[in-house]
Amino acid sequence: MQEADLQNKTSPFIVPSMYILLIWGIYAVEIKYGFNLNKYGVFPRTIEGLRGIVFTHFLHSNTSHLFNNSIPLFVLLSSLFYFYKDIDFKILIIGGLLTGFATWLIARDSYHIGASGIVYLLFSFVFFSGIIRKHYRLVALSFIVIFLYGSMIWYVFPIKDGMSWEGHLSGFLVGLILAFIYRKNGLVKKDYEFSTTEFDLLFDENGNLIQTEESYENFDVKD
Repeated sequence: MQEADLQNKTSPFIVPSMYILLIWGIYAVEIKYGFNLNKYGVFPRTIEGLRGIVFTHFLHSNTSHLFNNSIPLFVLLSSLFYFYKDIDFKILIIGGLLTGFATWLIARDSYHIGASGIVYLLFSFVFFSGIIRKHYRLVALSFIVIFLYGSMIWYVFPIKDGMSWEGHLSGFLVGLILAFIYRKNGLVKKDYEFSTTEFDLLFDENGNLIQTEESYENFDVKD
C-alpha cells in the first residue's frame, strides 16, 4: 500500500470504537446482573483455560482496569487501521490469539483477563514496524507511541502484584514477531528509480558533453 491509498480508506475509527463499546458493554452486563466472567479468562496449562485465549481480551476486573486499557487501545487500534490497511485484521486477530496462547503457556496459575495483551501487542507492532520499514511517517508514529506509552515497557516485568506481566510480555513479543513477518505489507517505503533518457546519453559521467556528430546536430555551436 502506498501513501495515496490512505486517502481512500474508510474511517480507521470504526473498529476501535466498536471494540471499546463491546468491552464496556460486557462489563456493564457483569455489573448490572452480578455476573463474574473472570473464569473465562486464560488459566495457564489447563484445557478449560484454553477458552481464555479468545475471551480474555474482552474481560476486565474493575472500572479502573477497563478505563486504563480503553484510551491506549483506541489510539493504537486507530493507528493500526489507518496505516496498515492490508493487514489490520490479521494483526488484531492472529496477534490476539497468539498473545492469549503465549500467556496460557508461560503465566502463573491464576486467571488472566484484560485487553492489556492487545495493547502491548499493538504498541510493539506499531513501534517496531516503523523502525523496520524506515518510512518517515511510520518512524514518526513510532516516536509518538514511545513518547505516549513508553513507560508501559516496565510492566512486561513482574514489578506490580496482581498485574499479568506475562500477558504484557506475550503481547509485546508477538507484536515484535509480527512486525518482522509483515514488514513488506501495509504502508511501505517507496523506492524511486530514475530512467535514462536520450538527453542523458549526450553527457558523460562527469557531465561533459560527448562530442559526437549527433550532438552537433542537436545543438547550435557558436564560435
